[in-house]
Amino acid sequence: MIVSLRHLLGWIVSSFRSREDLVLENLALRRQLLALHTQRPRTRLTALHKLFWVALRTFWSGWRKPLILVTPRSVVNWYRAGFCLYWTRISRFSRVGGRKRVSKEVRALIFRMAAENPTWGAPRIHGELLKLGFEVSERSVSRWVWTT
Repeated sequence: MIVSLRHLLGWIVSSFRSREDLVLENLALRRQLLALHTQRPRTRLTALHKLFWVALRTFWSGWRKPLILVTPRSVVNWYRAGFCLYWTRISRFSRVGGRKRVSKEVRALIFRMAAENPTWGAPRIHGELLKLGFEVSERSVSRWVWTT
């Protein structure tokens, strides 16, 4: 009797939910069944299962409801681990960031211009360097002007 009442209440609640939520919930439940059937001696979930739950968490707000095999905390931890792995790979394989280093010749020129023209500030020296064809940012010039 209680099982029948439970099914009836579940059917009534599901009739008011959107079709997308029902499809995603069915997909999540089927994925858990698939994981249960493939792992007879129960082992850890594969990377594909974890990736599925992380993607489902990203695209569906009700991802916590159909969880049976794993806890929401596990899914969030997998998401964070993937995020850390992503940024680790990005920072490892990307080129070194930041501005190009200012060459010694340009630094010597900045020091000389600042010494010979004490009323000039970094914007004026930066403008003069641009006229001479040197590609240096004003911030770099101001950093070197203040060290003199």
